[in-house]
Amino acid sequence: MHTPKANRTRCAQALAGLTLAFAACASHGADWIVSGNDAKYQRVEGRDTYPDNARPDTLTLLDASRFPPQVKVQVEVENGIQGPPQAVALTPDAHVALVGAPTRYDHAAQKLLMDSFLQVVDLQASPPTVTRLDLGSHPQGIAIDRSGRLALVAGLDGSVTVLGIEGNRVTLVDTLKIAQKRLAGISFTHDGRHALVSLRDEGGVAVLNVADGHVSDSGQRLSSGVAPYTIDVSSDGKWAVVSDVGLAGLPAYAGKLAGDADTVTLIDVSHEPFRAVQHLTVPSLPEGVAISPDGKWIGVQAMDGSNLTPDNPGRHARGKVVLFAIRNGQAVQVAEAPGGEAAQGIVFTADSRYLIVQFNVEKQLALFAVNGGHLRDTGERIALSGGPSSLRTMPR
Repeated sequence: MHTPKANRTRCAQALAGLTLAFAACASHGADWIVSGNDAKYQRVEGRDTYPDNARPDTLTLLDASRFPPQVKVQVEVENGIQGPPQAVALTPDAHVALVGAPTRYDHAAQKLLMDSFLQVVDLQASPPTVTRLDLGSHPQGIAIDRSGRLALVAGLDGSVTVLGIEGNRVTLVDTLKIAQKRLAGISFTHDGRHALVSLRDEGGVAVLNVADGHVSDSGQRLSSGVAPYTIDVSSDGKWAVVSDVGLAGLPAYAGKLAGDADTVTLIDVSHEPFRAVQHLTVPSLPEGVAISPDGKWIGVQAMDGSNLTPDNPGRHARGKVVLFAIRNGQAVQVAEAPGGEAAQGIVFTADSRYLIVQFNVEKQLALFAVNGGHLRDTGERIALSGGPSSLRTMPR
């Protein structure tokens, strides 16, 4: 059990030469990415298990400006796999990370506990420090704008928390109630004037207005598939994509599912009002979705039955990574490759040349090359101490 002091400032597990390496990376155009890793949870052939004496959950900071990406920092945090794989975020200068989805497992009661605090990680401190900010609701998706001064957190209670960031100080500014049920992913548009929020249980995507640090609900709702989940936007200011995880993403769904196809929604954010323009069919449970910074590609990480038990006819040993090209305002599938077992988040590197995918069961980050519409597993893997569960790039 952690002492109160340990809860306020956890021990950072840093690589050798960390301080020098971090300073050196800051001097060039780094492509910072953070991965939240749930070490207490282990999926075993589609079943949830919580092994005894598990290692601590962690946050891993990577520099993806070179290939393969390099791990720079690893810090103990609390992070859980339950929810969209966007429960982490990073300021543009990589000085501060925000970590949500804090969970603990009570072995005596055999129960997973979800906490209501956000963790603020000061990556500039030596060693990095972790402090808590109580939000009153379990935080899920997190987004930081390109200025690095404003953050939004989607909550399980249907609220969006607005946070101000000044240096390493994060403060609660406002709370908006935009739904009665769970929210999931959240992302700013490239210009920072709006944000999109997944209404996981109620359906659709809410559009928020952002002006001079003030955030309000525009009242506009966009069409989506069933159980909208993760959201990503392109750096060219044209597109947003939403993964729709289907019936499996609804609360306590009682029916038996056998790996039905699900959807990804393409949204035109180039002019107002925003509009959903296409629903793309993808394999079951598109847990993660990403759009390339150049706006040309959509990457989807779909479980495709790899989350199911062996007695289910929809069971597959591995999921799929699917690539779409955006051409003349429409997305067209151009490639797919075998993925991991019940994998989680997916992001593009800043140059749009690689996809990073969280292989949760395997406790790895996998690297896929995107080259002119071809998708290739490079075979490069980054080993992690826990199952990766949330993945975010720096704001682009």
